[in-house]
Amino acid sequence: MRGLSLGYVIRRVGMFFFTIWASATVMFFIPRLAPGDPVSAMVTRLTSQAGRVEGSAALITAWRQRFGLDDPLLVQYLRYLRGMLTFDFGYSLAQFPTEVGAMVGRAMPWTIGLLLISTVLTFLAGTLIGALMAWRRTPRLLRWFLPVSLTFTAIPFYILGIVLVYVFVFALGLFPVSGGYRNDLTPGFDFAFINSVIQHGTLPAMSIVLASMGFWALGMRGMMVTVAGEDYLTLARAKGLRPLDVLFRYEVRNAILPQVTALVLGLGGIVGGTVLVEYLFGYPGMGALLYQGITNSDFTVIQGIVFILILTTVTAVLIVDLIYPLLDPRITYERR
Repeated sequence: MRGLSLGYVIRRVGMFFFTIWASATVMFFIPRLAPGDPVSAMVTRLTSQAGRVEGSAALITAWRQRFGLDDPLLVQYLRYLRGMLTFDFGYSLAQFPTEVGAMVGRAMPWTIGLLLISTVLTFLAGTLIGALMAWRRTPRLLRWFLPVSLTFTAIPFYILGIVLVYVFVFALGLFPVSGGYRNDLTPGFDFAFINSVIQHGTLPAMSIVLASMGFWALGMRGMMVTVAGEDYLTLARAKGLRPLDVLFRYEVRNAILPQVTALVLGLGGIVGGTVLVEYLFGYPGMGALLYQGITNSDFTVIQGIVFILILTTVTAVLIVDLIYPLLDPRITYERR
């Protein structure tokens, strides 16, 4: 590929694997530094439900041996790395004998659908608003309206979600309050199920879009201002090109590259924000599953979900970094 050197690709791939290893190592130790353990937490929940659990001490000892929690930390770490390499995340400590892979497999499509739609809408809406805010030919009325749309940026995802639930669920009754679809429906590619999924996913997606698009708009406006006085824009206008052609083919195209970088680097933040959003709306995605794993001290669920998120984010960063020369021919990683 033009603009890339073999040495740079090798270094970036090496950094790719190093980042995954370092992040996975951190995520192995952080849950174990927290007070408590998943087996004791599970017995505590059983005790609170049943009032008393016979032989709780022996039960805790047996389960700790079953999951290898009494093994030396190095042995647990090496077993954990082997599992991550083979995508074998083991069993859920809080919901044994359910496998973490099966739990993630059920939750992942919901999160992918929610994040894909909300992220694309957020990026497109924010970028367009930012471009129009900096464009000289934007109508005056639109100039007054656009900044108002950015006020939601100051509200966190979950607070905005609570407001949306109050307005559209309890006050207006337009959307269901929680879940991914109606309980009386069987998942399938039919109109009733798809319509129910859209209804249940609208408010979570809306909370993410409204709370995030302001960042993209402000970033795009700043980049549009930096390219406003460039010579190629003067030449484009002198050639008699239509204003919209100048806007999208010259201004937006040259200003959008940092936005693409921010989009990839911000995936982790977007996913982090959806954890409470999915929990708030009872949405059956990976965010809600991660929240349950944290509250239950379920090491394997936390490690499996976070590893997948890390792998996804680092892979996206690597791909964007390698296709930069295609996005902007001025960028090259070849040695001069």
